[in-house]
Amino acid sequence: MTSINQPSWSLFEKIGFRFSFVYFLLFIAFQNNSAYPFWYDIFTLPLKWTREFIPWLGENVFHLSEPVFIGMTGSGDTTYDFLVLFCIASLALLCTLVWSFIDRKRQNYSKLYYWLTVAIRYYVGFMLISYGYSKVIQLQFPSPSPYRLIEPYGESSPMGLAWTFLGFSKGYNMFMGIAELLAGLLLFRKTMTFGAFLTLMTAMNIMAVNYFYDIPVKIVSTHLVIMTLFLLIPNIKRLTLFFFTDINTKLKVIKRPNFKKGLNIAMNSLKAVLVGYVIIYGFIETLDAQKQYGSKAPKPDLYGVYEVTDFIINGDTITDYKNEKLWKSIAVQWPGSLQIRRFSGSKISYYGTEKDSLTDDRLKLTRWGKADESFYMNYKKIDSTGLNFNFIFDGDTIQGYTKRFYKEDFILNSRGFHWISEQAYNR
Repeated sequence: MTSINQPSWSLFEKIGFRFSFVYFLLFIAFQNNSAYPFWYDIFTLPLKWTREFIPWLGENVFHLSEPVFIGMTGSGDTTYDFLVLFCIASLALLCTLVWSFIDRKRQNYSKLYYWLTVAIRYYVGFMLISYGYSKVIQLQFPSPSPYRLIEPYGESSPMGLAWTFLGFSKGYNMFMGIAELLAGLLLFRKTMTFGAFLTLMTAMNIMAVNYFYDIPVKIVSTHLVIMTLFLLIPNIKRLTLFFFTDINTKLKVIKRPNFKKGLNIAMNSLKAVLVGYVIIYGFIETLDAQKQYGSKAPKPDLYGVYEVTDFIINGDTITDYKNEKLWKSIAVQWPGSLQIRRFSGSKISYYGTEKDSLTDDRLKLTRWGKADESFYMNYKKIDSTGLNFNFIFDGDTIQGYTKRFYKEDFILNSRGFHWISEQAYNR
């Protein structure tokens, strides 16, 4: 679409624009991911109808063996999301065919193109600003938690490994966050191409991590890349000349349609309010989230990693590492839960915890997904050095003694930074 400011577009450009216009606007509408403030309040009814239609589509058209689940799962690549994407693409194709037939004499779509770039610029810009805040404040990729520190590499998922790798370094989080915040340049027409060029590199990195570490945000990250490329299309030839030849060239700037003075003032005011809201409120909201479930969230009383030094069953100290009942360590990260790692198979079991209403040193433990595996555990903190516990389970009386480990006791956190390294320290 190199002729955006020209009076006549080619047939290919017009058809391509029609499809892009419908497809991108539908994607932004139905896969908004809270990029636009208050969008879910504004678009409530269409989203409600979509949530009713998609399960019917999955059952009656695609004949899926399982019902389409709709809910918060932490994934943006669910069956529901792919069916929505199918509907968006199908509707965009249908609209393109009809539009091309009834509007075939149109010379160009310069004004619509301008408004489409506005919608895309703000969608991509607001999305990456949100991403950037969550990295600068290290909310998305927190430092490795106690249970991560005791989990064997081989038992982590690719996504879990990526989260641990990226979360280890505050500096790298800051670097990624600043790179993503630069997408704010997309919000201004005259810096759009430069912003899109920087954003493309950032978005491609996000997409690559999602693909190669099996992180379920592939749909959105792929579209961030596609949308950014769309913004660069008018200047692709000029950028190629700039980077690969010595020919003088000048970037195109999309012309803004002429508006009456009053409308122009209203639009500029709306933009200032919208951008200001996203930048200021987004930052405040991220700081608040950090206090709720991030690094500044309240820590549980037993927070930390505990290595089991003695494990006694019915009066006998267990030393056989093949014993399936023998605990190796306990990790406590969040209120209401803990993780137990056993020697046998080195598997980690996850338990929900409830404080006993009658005493402060007793917990009810219930294994996740196994409600019948529940027991009460009495415990006693030994200053800051450890934890002793006892409980009865399956007719066995069990006692345990532990030694507390701090994050600094792990090489990952104690190694630090070295300008000079006489030998590589690769463990």
